[in-house]
Amino acid sequence: MKEKEIMRNGIPEIPLNKIALFTGIGYLIIFITGIYSNFVVLENLVIQSDPAVTSNNIINNDFLFRTGIGSFILMVVFDVLLAWTLYLLLEPVNKKLSLLTGWLRLVNSTIFGIALFNLLSVQHILNGSENLLSLSDNQIHAHVMVSIRTFNDTWLIGLVFFGLHLMVLGYLIFKSDYMPKIIGILLMIASFGYLLDSVANFLLSNYSDYQDIFLFIVLVPGIIGELSLTLWLIIKGRKLSDIR
Repeated sequence: MKEKEIMRNGIPEIPLNKIALFTGIGYLIIFITGIYSNFVVLENLVIQSDPAVTSNNIINNDFLFRTGIGSFILMVVFDVLLAWTLYLLLEPVNKKLSLLTGWLRLVNSTIFGIALFNLLSVQHILNGSENLLSLSDNQIHAHVMVSIRTFNDTWLIGLVFFGLHLMVLGYLIFKSDYMPKIIGILLMIASFGYLLDSVANFLLSNYSDYQDIFLFIVLVPGIIGELSLTLWLIIKGRKLSDIR
């Protein structure tokens, strides 16, 4: 095989089918870690209306809380890797837009990584940081809830960029001739869910009254679209021929 057929700008080129398979596996890991950290850990430990119970839950389930943070960190790592592999996967469609979708995912990952510092601060608060020794139990519980709320709010900012990422990603998949157009449509629908929920959360003072509705709007299209992409990449994507 000639060198120009296996090299690109002096760098060995990764076959498209391997990129697709790695991306699919990465997406699957993100699904597992996200579900575990959100629904197994935070949903079971955090009671928004009761700071004292939340603090006690985290203290009594310290290892579970730590694994939730570790799982979130693993999710960020694969989010960063997928920003690169999705760029490579969709570069043949439109290089500039594929670069844009990669950068949007990186911005979301960066903001989420910053948000995680608030969960780490919860550990410091509840483990008796010397700076907080003079505070009462109620004040400590309030600090815990502020940190958790700040984590959620910061994550919401990141999800705005993630929604934009899905919009561009869905468009590129729709325009490609080697990936199913229906997946592109589903991802573009999912992007509206993320954007709508984030904007509503910041603008509506009574957001909690409609929280379940917005959760449905986000989760259903998001899971269907991203899970469809994940399964296609793992099952069909490994059969992709290199078109670059």
